[in-house]
Amino acid sequence: MTSSSNLIAIIASLSVSLYSVYFLTNRLRAMAHSKGKTLTQNKPKRNGVVGAIGNTPLIRINSLSDATGCEILAKTEFLNPGGSVKDRVAVKVIEEALESGKLFKGGVVTEGSAGSTAISLAIVAPAYGCKCHVVIPDDAAIEKSQILEALGATVERVRPVSITHKDHYVNIARRRALEANELALQRVNQTDAKNVTNTNGYLLEGKQGVVFSGEYKGGFFADQFENLANYRAHYEGTGPEIWEQTGGKLHAFIAAAGTGGTVAGVSRFLKEKDLGIKCFLVDPPGSGLFNKVTRGVMYTKEEAEGKRLKNPFDTVTEGIGINRLTENFKMAELDGAFKGTDLEAVEMSRFLLKNDGLFIGSSSAMNCVGAVRLARLLGPGHTIVTILCDSGMRHLSKFCNPEYLSQHGLTPSAKALEFLDYR
Repeated sequence: MTSSSNLIAIIASLSVSLYSVYFLTNRLRAMAHSKGKTLTQNKPKRNGVVGAIGNTPLIRINSLSDATGCEILAKTEFLNPGGSVKDRVAVKVIEEALESGKLFKGGVVTEGSAGSTAISLAIVAPAYGCKCHVVIPDDAAIEKSQILEALGATVERVRPVSITHKDHYVNIARRRALEANELALQRVNQTDAKNVTNTNGYLLEGKQGVVFSGEYKGGFFADQFENLANYRAHYEGTGPEIWEQTGGKLHAFIAAAGTGGTVAGVSRFLKEKDLGIKCFLVDPPGSGLFNKVTRGVMYTKEEAEGKRLKNPFDTVTEGIGINRLTENFKMAELDGAFKGTDLEAVEMSRFLLKNDGLFIGSSSAMNCVGAVRLARLLGPGHTIVTILCDSGMRHLSKFCNPEYLSQHGLTPSAKALEFLDYR
């Protein structure tokens, strides 16, 4: 009996040992297989135009680096197929919507956008078999609407009003998605072919013409401001790319915020990799985010109490600055903030064109203003990364138009970076 028990014990012990060896061997094989793989290589594989989105070059901005003694590096997001950083968001938003069943192939994606996100959605949506309907403020550069229409998107231009107003472009876009869903439901419930023909479209409120044709299989509101797919696009993509392209050797990151997705996703990822990396915001005129970050209060003098239904400030920078906290911005981990002005953005864009051959848009220029201010705060010898969101191609009628700038007292005249020494 004793020898039998010993035999059983020996067999059990041997089995455990063999299992341990098997487990360890497989673990080592898995480690060997994954060795050398980067964070970005582990991302899901995409084909076609969406496969070309992301992994943009990180370039040294020579003029700013030489002037500050810091290495100022920039992600060239204008090299994405859709020409902006928003391509990343468009892919993530649509993929998550399709996976969750909130969007179907043949459906229409609606969005309220100042331009760049809309253009990205208009390019990406057809790759997933969907259409795009955009509501855009009519003070946005006209070429953005022209690009959208050329891409086959339906475009509604509306007057800019506060987000609290039912006719804010974001709120209208939300309604359009609901209308598309109601129309799709009507078609499913219709059994009379005549009735199907009569309801084959959805009329714009107070206007003649059809917004959606009956062929659409429902609608989905992209909701770039509150949809955390925006944040995740940068936490899973832009942030890891910056980390790998710098070899983890960076001291700071800075960017402006519109929806807040970029600055939130990148800052949170980098902070998780190294708490010593400083992350900052640069904020344009009329935005309350600077005060929120530095003082904990969302308020600007341009937006006094009782005037929130009005457009608070007419800034030449498009797509950045906001006077409310979005779900995306709430995810940001920031160490501080800087203010930038319209004139500084204009001057910076001309300085970079002249000295580096970089033709950039207003938000990119503001980011570079912030990068220089941050470099001066940290001192020489630091590596700072920012984002070149889009090129000047979408800003020809306003930000890059000498006549428009002259009318607003924004004619550039600086010879170097002295425009950043005024205050």
